[in-house]
Amino acid sequence: MMLEFLNPPFMQRALIAAVLVGITAPAIGIYLVQRRQALMGDGIGHIAMTGVGLGFLLSTSPVWMATAVAVAGAVVMELIRWYGHTRGDLALAMLFYGGMAGGVMLINLSDTGSNANLTSYLFGSLSTVSDEDVIAICALAAFVVLITVGLRRQLFAVSQDEEFARVTGLPVRVLNLLVAVVAAVTVTVAMRVVGLLLVSALMVVPVAAAQQITKSFKVTFVLSVAIGTAVTLTGTVTSYYQDVPPGATIVLLAIAVFVALTALAAPLAKHRARASAAREAECTLEVPAARRGTDDVHV
Repeated sequence: MMLEFLNPPFMQRALIAAVLVGITAPAIGIYLVQRRQALMGDGIGHIAMTGVGLGFLLSTSPVWMATAVAVAGAVVMELIRWYGHTRGDLALAMLFYGGMAGGVMLINLSDTGSNANLTSYLFGSLSTVSDEDVIAICALAAFVVLITVGLRRQLFAVSQDEEFARVTGLPVRVLNLLVAVVAAVTVTVAMRVVGLLLVSALMVVPVAAAQQITKSFKVTFVLSVAIGTAVTLTGTVTSYYQDVPPGATIVLLAIAVFVALTALAAPLAKHRARASAAREAECTLEVPAARRGTDDVHV
């Protein structure tokens, strides 16, 4: 049967998670790309590992614990960006590596954790997405969509030019913190499908692919979300049939879309240039004709 992959309950959960990841990752990623913070998701993913380890150690939900730790880490990252100055890079490096090392240590100290658990969170795993994970992912994804869509004008203004946004009266620091928090939540939404080490790629690559053929922010936003959803669904189904890692499959598909749209961008740009030149030439011909008509009336 063509749709036999919909029968296993674990695939139903994985597909729901995949759709939500495909929507949320590019939705916040477009602001990170605009702010030139494309690797922010990667750093948050390192920090979230400590939350996963705490979840196993305390026998609580790793997703919710990872969310709490990732949000705290994202806030610290933003504070370091404000006040870190010359020592900022060193502080961020220690935060990232400490988060990853802490997660590995805590998982191994827990009674329920193992290297298999660690691998599933680092690279994603279809069979380990539970009903509780789906509930948590749905709630967190709703928060991400609400912020990225509801405050899109304010977030775009801050991401484009902080100084201009400050002059217009926007609460720049609050909005910057909000972007960091939403990025942290998105990381924990995506970690069950894509994995903590690859989630940053899903935030960035669909946006970069969309930018190859779009001009406006709105069209880029919609197209990047469409690309993200398409590659997560396709990658999830492919991993089911081919028994390959879902996270790696999804990211490679996103990169393939980027390459394809990049190849399409050059001829599309030439077509737009020719169309624009034709319109300009038409306007140039119409203006003298209109002037001649006016002169005839005066005569």
